[in-house]
Amino acid sequence: MDILDQKDSQQVQDETLNVAADQIENQGDNIIEECEEDSDVNVVVEDFSSLSLAELVSKAKSLTEGEFEEYAPLKANLDSIKHFFYKQLRLNNEESKKKFLEEGGVEEDFKAPVEPLEAELKSVLSAFREKRNAELQRIEKEKNDNLAAKNRILEGLKELLSNVEDFGKKIPAFQKLQQEWKEVGQVPASDVADLWKNYQLCVEQFYDNLKINNELREYDFKKNLESKTNLCEQAEALAEVSDVVEAFKKLQALHDEWREVGPVSKENREPIWNRFKAASTVVNKRHHDYFDALREERLNNLAKKTALCEKVEAVDITSLSSYKDWQDQTDAIVEIQGEWKKIGFAPSKNNEAIYERFRAACDKFFNAKNDFYKDSKEKLAANLEKKIAFCEKAEALKDSEDWKGTTDKLVQLQKEWKTIGAVPKKHSDAVWKRFVAACDYFFERKNEQQKALKNDQEENLKKKKALIGQIKAIEIGEDHNEAYKTLKGLIAEWNEVGHVPFRDKDKIYKEYKAAIDEKFDKLNLDQAARRMDVFKSNLEEMAEKGQQKLLGERKRLVRLYDSLSSDIATAENNIGFFSANSKGAVGLIKEMERKIEKLKEERNLVLEKIKMLEDTVK
Repeated sequence: MDILDQKDSQQVQDETLNVAADQIENQGDNIIEECEEDSDVNVVVEDFSSLSLAELVSKAKSLTEGEFEEYAPLKANLDSIKHFFYKQLRLNNEESKKKFLEEGGVEEDFKAPVEPLEAELKSVLSAFREKRNAELQRIEKEKNDNLAAKNRILEGLKELLSNVEDFGKKIPAFQKLQQEWKEVGQVPASDVADLWKNYQLCVEQFYDNLKINNELREYDFKKNLESKTNLCEQAEALAEVSDVVEAFKKLQALHDEWREVGPVSKENREPIWNRFKAASTVVNKRHHDYFDALREERLNNLAKKTALCEKVEAVDITSLSSYKDWQDQTDAIVEIQGEWKKIGFAPSKNNEAIYERFRAACDKFFNAKNDFYKDSKEKLAANLEKKIAFCEKAEALKDSEDWKGTTDKLVQLQKEWKTIGAVPKKHSDAVWKRFVAACDYFFERKNEQQKALKNDQEENLKKKKALIGQIKAIEIGEDHNEAYKTLKGLIAEWNEVGHVPFRDKDKIYKEYKAAIDEKFDKLNLDQAARRMDVFKSNLEEMAEKGQQKLLGERKRLVRLYDSLSSDIATAENNIGFFSANSKGAVGLIKEMERKIEKLKEERNLVLEKIKMLEDTVK
């Protein structure tokens, strides 16, 4: 390779200055636009919510085994494992505490049980952090070593440029330094720009200072132009790639390649760079737009999820008082949970918080529901015990022949039965059938008895009508004793005849009373005897209404007896105040004596009624 003549030295120096200036100007445009993206974009996090504590620890171990190439996905998955581990551990501790309190423990005495798996998980995570720190230290050391290596290469390039004599022999050494530069890996990000700027200046200065023949220089420029044209075409093709994130990453790689390609001729430098820059701008804009849209979508998702949280939080648990209320509200909550699942992620900084808020609202509802069902179960069991007790009462009464009293009791039991709430569904039919069977058994017996009683009462009605006819047919002749004897016999028969149908009772009794009153009047019998006969008839009606009616009548007669005795004593005492010699006293004393005698007769009649009533009660 020939070296340029010394007379061209000034021209070479001018070109060197121009190239350096162009490179410095282009350097500002050569920086790729960066777009801030959410930390959780392109990071796939597995769903660990259904794993047990042991499975979570095992999963953490498997993720941290061996060497890891990408830190972000691994860190996100470990954070998720840690979250679900401590969430499940907290729920286990709450359950242990609840059981402790239910067994009579005091809240202050409760101590959460030690979970051995917690120490194991901490050990795994600690080992991961140490491993990661060691990896970061290794990478940092490697970058610093690479920085030192590139600085040594720059010193070598500067040394080549310091001596302008015999440049042709320096080309292999220059190319070797270029190859070494390419082979050196990444350096600290803070040194990239300055390092690359110094390298470009050295390269441009070398090419501009190199006194080679124009054909070789033009060939080199041509090959570099072809390479950069190819890079432009690849960058332009990225505009059609559907995955904008992947397209952005590929653009970064193309920019790295662009930096490694040498210069082109001065007239092509700006056009080729503008073409590459324009293609980069398209990809960068799509990248920006994608993340702007993603951020907007996630903000909308956050708003939707917030609205669903508010819906669940607004549920008035105190208004739910029946199984239907709780089931209807449960269906509504489940529907809301279905809507939640259809909504995508919220912004990463809000995603976990909004989920915890929604989960807490749902947990509050379902915990309250569980408490309601637990309380309801206890109430159902208590109601079942009450209804079983009612069944036992009804069964104890079903064979009774106290038709009226037992009917009242069973009717009252039926009324009280309706006030008792529901019982467990599996016992509902059985306990109801048991109660109804006992009631039906009694009322069927009662109906049969009443049916037979009705027939008897119809027969009794016929008998009493016949007796009334016989009473009316009695002839009152001169021998009143014979007629009275016959009348007394018919009255005795009347008293022996049982009850008649209720609808005919008053009518037939009026006919009977009218008939005997007529005969008594003709026989001129005293009032006391007639009243006793009537009272005896009345006893039958009282007996029909039960023992309580008879006992009530006895109390009334006893009170009347006591009252009459008191009146007699008062009257006898008052007589002592009168003197037989007083004017008009004789007549008044006789009147009071008649009154006392009448009161005594009345008292004797009451006493006979009491004795007759007591005989009936026995």
